[in-house]
Amino acid sequence: MAAQSFLKAMLGAWLLIACSEACFAQTPPVSPNPVVVELFQSQGCSSCPPAEANLNAVAGEPGILALSFGVTYWDSLGWKDTFATTAYTDRQWAYAHRRGRDNVWTPQIYVDGHIDLVGTDPAQLATAIAQARRRAMATSPSFSWQVNQLLIGKDASISPCDVWLVRYDTRTIQVGINAGENSGRTLPHRNVVRELIHLGRWDGSARTFILPPPALNGLSTTALVQSGAGGDIIGASKQPGP
Repeated sequence: MAAQSFLKAMLGAWLLIACSEACFAQTPPVSPNPVVVELFQSQGCSSCPPAEANLNAVAGEPGILALSFGVTYWDSLGWKDTFATTAYTDRQWAYAHRRGRDNVWTPQIYVDGHIDLVGTDPAQLATAIAQARRRAMATSPSFSWQVNQLLIGKDASISPCDVWLVRYDTRTIQVGINAGENSGRTLPHRNVVRELIHLGRWDGSARTFILPPPALNGLSTTALVQSGAGGDIIGASKQPGP
């Protein structure tokens, strides 16, 4: 009886290992970085609220860094976006120039800086996020946050990249629109970017970046490592804290 019990236990363990290996073999590789979803929108654009709603919906999902950038080129058409700055417009233009385009539009979503879409179709956005999760990175920078400092570890295989500091408001902010295409509406905004700061270049050697003090209190902070202006985002990390 003892021998039979031992054989049953061994058979059960073997089946468990075989099942685990089979399940693992069917699982696509997943990037350790959060998927960065950037929406470029304007409160003065009547086509933007559906894309904003889709961004708001994914903002709380684990493994997703959702960021809402207000752009300025709608400001002269009846309503000035309350969160827009030229720096965010310039970022969208950098993506356009990288792709050889001579125009920008709203709404527009970039996923990991790699693929862009209008963003009004939630299924299309979900597909783009799933594709980004399956796209395994050959290499990824390591991040270490300290008081007023960001440390990025050594990786000799990395080509020179830009390092961006992004500070954003995680609250859902209700904005009443009093003029323009969305006049009379109240639009909910989440993860609104309030600061975009170019910290410098990272060439693959270990480097420390000094973090400037925030202009506003209560913002969350993240760092993006991007392969040049308008290029793919190869790494992202959120500063620990509330």
